[in-house]
Amino acid sequence: MSVKFRLILMNFLQFFVWGAWLITIANYWFGTKGWGEVEFTTMFMTLGISSIFMPALMGIVADRWINGEKLFGLLHVLSGITIFCLPMIDSTGAFFWVMLIAMCFYMPTISLSNTIAYNALKSGNFDVVKSFPPIRVWGTIGFIAAMWVTNLTGSKANEFQFYISAIASAVLGVYSFTLPKCPPKISSMEKSSFVEKMGLNAFRLFTNYKMALFFVFSILLGAALQLTNMYGDVFLSDFKKIPEYADSFVIEYSTIIMSISQISETLFILAIPFFLRRFGIKKVMLISMVAWVLRFGLFSYGDPHDGLWMIILSCIIYGMAFDFFNISGSLFVETQCDPSIRASSQGLFMMMTNGIGSIIGSLASGFIISEFFMDGENKIWSDIWLTFALYALAVTVLFALLFRHKHNAKDFENFSH
Repeated sequence: MSVKFRLILMNFLQFFVWGAWLITIANYWFGTKGWGEVEFTTMFMTLGISSIFMPALMGIVADRWINGEKLFGLLHVLSGITIFCLPMIDSTGAFFWVMLIAMCFYMPTISLSNTIAYNALKSGNFDVVKSFPPIRVWGTIGFIAAMWVTNLTGSKANEFQFYISAIASAVLGVYSFTLPKCPPKISSMEKSSFVEKMGLNAFRLFTNYKMALFFVFSILLGAALQLTNMYGDVFLSDFKKIPEYADSFVIEYSTIIMSISQISETLFILAIPFFLRRFGIKKVMLISMVAWVLRFGLFSYGDPHDGLWMIILSCIIYGMAFDFFNISGSLFVETQCDPSIRASSQGLFMMMTNGIGSIIGSLASGFIISEFFMDGENKIWSDIWLTFALYALAVTVLFALLFRHKHNAKDFENFSH
């Protein structure tokens, strides 16, 4: 079995695990359980809370003490066991704590999967910028497959979405021990500074103004991503409250409609090598930010009938918004760090986006929606999405003005070494 195929299977299962419930949990929360908006916002913050410390911490462990693929497998087994327990819970408080534990196990595996892939590809003398995107695209395909399985089995509003995820996580956990070895890069503890002994070298990236600013904007874009994860599917499902849309295909198969976003990702991922080498990280990130503005703006004016084209176009644009930020950003961080801190640097990027950014997105959106965009028990979706679009526009303008980076195509051409 080739190295690339083994990494493809890893990526497919990695995001199948997440896709089984991430987009549909709001339907389970509000529809099946009847739990509240504030509690939902708090629960969703578990992704951010766990991402603040666990990816960086597990990155340090992988850089210094334990093979990355073994740590990856152990975390997935523990995550699967915890996710399996979620349907047994009948209170929002207990659900929060169990979900937090599950996310503490799962969230580090996202950056670890990148680390394992980069290490395997470089060890095999592959061009990482050229080879990684076609491998990573199978993660998106896995996410799509999970969304379709959840929707077509009638599980988008019930507990079976968690069982689907847990089973996939267990399978991946066992499979992970067969992956290419990703040994620690720092073996000697002698003559090391305190920072090196603690594995905190990656945080020195903040001493570089360009990287510090890059991480700040990673936080701001991470908040934008959280808004889509939290409210995308339930936004479409809420059209059932309007009589003229009650029997719409969009409502019955909302998760499948949302999966167009991930289908779009599969195309834009493959375009990343061209865009990075031709335009550089600043322009690629700007393209991503403009795409976020369009993503939210089109949702604001879309509906299941005459405005269906706007919803579909928004989903297509999402592929560019997500990939040109998350995946290009991860590749950029790889070009800026030493191989000895690869795992912890990827964990740091994860901390900024899915950690701090996620928490900001959860807290801010929950407060703004509950305070300004509720009509009784109904959300005023058009105003919500328009507000998010204006936020993304402000981030775009600030990034264009503040971020300075001279593009050098050789940074990516020499990426395999």
